[in-house]
Amino acid sequence: MAGIERVEVGQLDLADPTSIDAFATRHLESGRPLHILINNAGIGAGPLVRDSRGYESQFATNHLGHFQLAQGLLHALRAARGARVVNVTSGGHRLSDIRWDDPHFTTGYDPMLAYGQSKTANVLFAVELDRLWADEGIRGYAVHPGIVVSTSLSRSVPEDDMRAMNLAMELIDESGRPIIDPDREKKTPRQGASTSVFAATSPLLAEIGGVYLKDSDISPLDNDPKPITFGTTPIVVSTVVPHAIDPLSATRLWDLSEQLLKA
Repeated sequence: MAGIERVEVGQLDLADPTSIDAFATRHLESGRPLHILINNAGIGAGPLVRDSRGYESQFATNHLGHFQLAQGLLHALRAARGARVVNVTSGGHRLSDIRWDDPHFTTGYDPMLAYGQSKTANVLFAVELDRLWADEGIRGYAVHPGIVVSTSLSRSVPEDDMRAMNLAMELIDESGRPIIDPDREKKTPRQGASTSVFAATSPLLAEIGGVYLKDSDISPLDNDPKPITFGTTPIVVSTVVPHAIDPLSATRLWDLSEQLLKA
């Protein structure tokens, strides 16, 4: 692949604060500015797992890990004199607001609600980052990539359960082949990555930040969200809902995240 010789790979475990700090330190020691940070990693819908701090793993990995990483790389982002931070979220943010009284599911774990909370956190993080850092030339975006079947997002879900879920959602056919239908959110990895590339590079966003993007555009706001449905009903889960872009919630989550990192 052209350009692969210029790619560097570094060890990073988003569930391990020590690993995150080490990764950020290595980059800062290189002295290089950071123009684009795409927070793309994530886990989803698995059994209850807690990290070494006792935090629920989806919230810890999908949100707190990326939050700590961006904070650790802030000096390099500033040095770029024009940087973008892209948080890959999901239409699954519609499943749950932040559970302010129990974000770590100390009582009654639901894997899909936990996933939804972490995806809402990705959006709120982008909103507040843009508010706080835009004056320093750092803009934040949240991206819904679509429903991309060929990923390892749900690798912790048993294979048979995952197959049954994908069949029920009409994401694969009986032979296990992905069903690609971008108009109904079902995309290839390349199609799914396109909005992240748009967020990271498009001049159309030069003066815009703190927004939720889908299909390489700014999402409309869904003020009357319906339950997410799959199967024979068209999938329409990508539009953003109010709880994910609420500025007061964004500030509240930022403060909570800083407190959780210090604990």
